[in-house]
Amino acid sequence: MRQWAPPAFTVRQLQYALAVAETKNFRKAAEACAVAQPSLSAQIMELEGALGVRLFERLSRGIIVTEAGAVLLAHARLALREMVDLVSAAEGLRDPLSGALRLGVIPTVAPYLLPETAKPLRSTYPRLRLVWEEERTPTLLQKLADGELDAALLALGEDGFEDLEHAVLGREPFYLVTPLDHALTKRAKRSLSLDALDGETLLLLDDGHCFRDQALAVCRRAGAEEAGVRATSISTLAQMVAGGVGITLLPGIALRSENRARSLAAFSFGGRAPQRTLVLAWRKTTPRAAALRQIAKTLSAQLSLLLEALPK
Repeated sequence: MRQWAPPAFTVRQLQYALAVAETKNFRKAAEACAVAQPSLSAQIMELEGALGVRLFERLSRGIIVTEAGAVLLAHARLALREMVDLVSAAEGLRDPLSGALRLGVIPTVAPYLLPETAKPLRSTYPRLRLVWEEERTPTLLQKLADGELDAALLALGEDGFEDLEHAVLGREPFYLVTPLDHALTKRAKRSLSLDALDGETLLLLDDGHCFRDQALAVCRRAGAEEAGVRATSISTLAQMVAGGVGITLLPGIALRSENRARSLAAFSFGGRAPQRTLVLAWRKTTPRAAALRQIAKTLSAQLSLLLEALPK
């Protein structure tokens, strides 16, 4: 039987070191960890002594992670993620649908789907506490990889997600929205073809939103161009259109909420509408996979209700 020697450092010291590496500043790391800076600095020095290498170069303007530090901190992230999974596995073995689950969600989905799913999730899984975090896709993928999230609600890209499993929740069509007095409102009734966008200029989201990339792909297919003005959110896009600044694409589940004032004209693209596939994704190694598949079924059912109510 293999004998495991206890490490000469603590989990807390690893957490402090990772916080310093992330913030590049001892003071900010101490604030993030809710600990006094002298205490954090002393713990980092103890960790470096235990490992026998310097993790950081201390500079007047901040810190630099050393080459050795980069290697060892990568191992530290993996170790902490495995510890989180250990605790999660214990919870899952006791009751897969109890305890806390940390779920991420992209901003172009969160305000439209989460309010519709909160009550069904709570009634279906009363012993489960879902903690949602809204971030853009790159941040959510990094947090999934680091073990800071158990799963994330994302839009599936063309290449999928490496090292992740996922359950498809549904396929959501895009709609074109214009001001009420736009020329397209005189040429079309409730639906149009992508050809109608040829030569048009569309408002799009800022970089970092996956919906921006998907809308750009539609523009390229249809011969449309991107406007020089960008928005930070779907709500801002809709308000700009209502104000007569331009036209844009909206994901279907946002349509009802963003057009409550009936200030937009909305057009579907019929059976050949551009769309995105929404999924719940998680690490292949997570011990909560069974619970996440169950949650995905509930999310999918609620998404289906929203999609069924969309104008055809």
